[in-house]
Amino acid sequence: MSAANRGSPDVTAVIAAHDESANIEACIASVDWAREVIVVENESSDDTVDRARSAGATVVSPKFTTIGTARNHGITRAGTPWILVLDADERCTPELAAEIKQVISNPGDRSAFRVPRRNFFLGKEIRHGGWGSDRPVRLFRRELRYNANLVHEHVDVTKGTIGAVKNSLLHYTYTSLDQYFEKFDRYSRWWAAQNFARGRRGGAAAVFFKPPARFVGMYFVKGGFRDGARGLVLACLAAASVMAKYARLWERSIRNER
Repeated sequence: MSAANRGSPDVTAVIAAHDESANIEACIASVDWAREVIVVENESSDDTVDRARSAGATVVSPKFTTIGTARNHGITRAGTPWILVLDADERCTPELAAEIKQVISNPGDRSAFRVPRRNFFLGKEIRHGGWGSDRPVRLFRRELRYNANLVHEHVDVTKGTIGAVKNSLLHYTYTSLDQYFEKFDRYSRWWAAQNFARGRRGGAAAVFFKPPARFVGMYFVKGGFRDGARGLVLACLAAASVMAKYARLWERSIRNER
């Protein structure tokens, strides 16, 4: 569907994508009700760009610095008052689309809305361990922007209030462990670089104590055990991710002492 023939709501869907050939068409199809769809592509080596254009999206390819600045590039191209941000592995349900149309027709003083996500790991929904409380700001007025954080980027809501919708995005994250470990490596490097640049330093004690604390919090305190084998594996992977982050921060710290 071409941009000119898309639906009537004053919403632009902005989708960040890197090597998302397997996901991009389904993601775009899930927002075919939006006025326009902009895919912000990051140096893909597959046919993500061709598939996105064939599906009717506008594709832009700015030089990548952070995910937040990439999304901001797409937002500046939007021609509607409202923005809905998705990742390529997310899907907007018809129920969420209907609710979005309703809330933007009478937003009151709300300039942004939190959107819950139902997260899937290796093909099954994960409801516990903290994954069931995922509610990022994803629907907001075009004037707002993401911050430039390498990790934990978020929308800076500088005016108005933040509301919430009830219906969820479907998030098909990590269909394989290869995907997890690729992100694991990138995220831990970015996290260490970001925190070191802000003056934070790491010690060996954090590498030792924080991983088991994450496992206990995720698996026992937040009920990850209720998700069976996947809950156990996720808690172990989360602990390993924490160890990698603090080990890399520790490495930067000791190198700086030389």
